Amino acid sequence: MLRIMLFLATNAAVLVLVAIVFQIFGIEGILQENNVDLNLQALLILSAVIGFGGSFISLALSKFMAKRGMGVQVIEQPRNETERWLVDTVRRQAEAAGIGMPEVGIFNSGQPNAFATGWNRNAALVAVSTGLLRNMNADEVEAVLGHEVSHVANGDMVTMGLLQGVVNTFVIFLSRVIGHVVDRVVFKTERGYGPAYFITSIVAQIFLSILASMIVMWFSRRREFRADSGGASLAGRSRMIGALRALQRGSEPEDLPGEFAAFGISGSMGRGFRRLFLSHPPLEERIQALQAED
Repeated sequence: MLRIMLFLATNAAVLVLVAIVFQIFGIEGILQENNVDLNLQALLILSAVIGFGGSFISLALSKFMAKRGMGVQVIEQPRNETERWLVDTVRRQAEAAGIGMPEVGIFNSGQPNAFATGWNRNAALVAVSTGLLRNMNADEVEAVLGHEVSHVANGDMVTMGLLQGVVNTFVIFLSRVIGHVVDRVVFKTERGYGPAYFITSIVAQIFLSILASMIVMWFSRRREFRADSGGASLAGRSRMIGALRALQRGSEPEDLPGEFAAFGISGSMGRGFRRLFLSHPPLEERIQALQAED
């Protein structure tokens, strides 16, 4: 709850700052001189409602979507030794991390992967793929589970949702402002909205969304290092390094579908400009970061 309140307070402060900047630089005056009847305060509030609304709904439905979309089979009663070991390991790690016991599940995928999701750290889901169970030994799987439990303990799902809400807010706000300015100042539309408003708003939203994705993915890569460190604390550094090396030995990893990509143990690789849009840093960099820890 504190994390949510801090992010809401931060977003409110930024909204106020934008309004102040518009006044200091005379942007509101320019709009008024050109008869741009745009209520910036109302637009800021509307943008925040839309931007955060989508993120909160996505976060609230994340476990349901994981179970339906990814076909996760939650282990209600362990049917074999592997399932019993998975549940016991997650329970032990959750207690060590100080969080509520997550649901534990398995999804069918030939790629070694795992993810965590949920709307708060005491109501999460940790799921592993069948490919991960087939291709990794018990020590490596334990480290992967520790990595995902660390995501939960760090509140990464909520943080990513809130961060996405912030950037969504400003993508919506700025694209509408740009559309208004072009429509009124450049094309001199006096009443209603002309085609320039809609075309410019769409183009601006696409461009700003690309920039916003770069910011969100940068943060996603940063928190992967922290989750690796948490996994090393829960399962042992050598096991965490071993799990990452096991991922290196396999075929090139692929992103999980949709919003779950950022919460997998690994993601697709890339170089150059493409790297700016990756949710995970290269495995070698993650291994080097763990090796450099005291």
